[in-house]
Amino acid sequence: MREIDPKTTSRAKAFDLWMKAPMPMVTMTKTFDITYLRRLSKRKGVKLNMLMCYAVVKAASSFKEFYMLPVGDKLMEFDNLAINTIVMTKDGGINTCDIPFSEDIHSFEQDYLRITNEASLSSEDITLGEDYMVIGTSALTKCELDSVVNVYAGCWNNPFAVWSKYRKGWFRTKLSISFQFHHVQMDGGDGAQFLELLQKEIKEL
Repeated sequence: MREIDPKTTSRAKAFDLWMKAPMPMVTMTKTFDITYLRRLSKRKGVKLNMLMCYAVVKAASSFKEFYMLPVGDKLMEFDNLAINTIVMTKDGGINTCDIPFSEDIHSFEQDYLRITNEASLSSEDITLGEDYMVIGTSALTKCELDSVVNVYAGCWNNPFAVWSKYRKGWFRTKLSISFQFHHVQMDGGDGAQFLELLQKEIKEL
């Protein structure tokens, strides 16, 4: 992670407009077709949440905006991406853990399984440190939700994706995903393009 001058980036205007805004977060919600992803999960015996996490971070890797993030009052640049997921611990609590992005889905799956298992047995969250721009996620699979607006605390500006229980129809399986991001990091158009690419990744994984 390194500090960069916002004026040398495409986020210069957004930095001036939104850096000191009391509520700089934007939330978008889109309903996705995950029919193929659910079938892939069952056929290959892999976790659907792992596939979702991979699709999210894979789509994000195509956007330069995801490699920048406002931290404190500065704009920081990162070389690497990771995705954060929540796991249940052995004592009934929760931990979060960071999974580094790998283009190779098999390597990503190995890291996912190893790190989530470590987090379930640990008394602490597992983080990768300051070298990674981390995308947060939360899978609320006990219920069906249309949208979730995440809490903005002002100290964690990272993008955040939330999904709940999927809706299975006769032929299609649908899933609503809420995506929240800091307006300094990207504009609404960038967020919308990311969601469009995410749908493509889900269908072509």
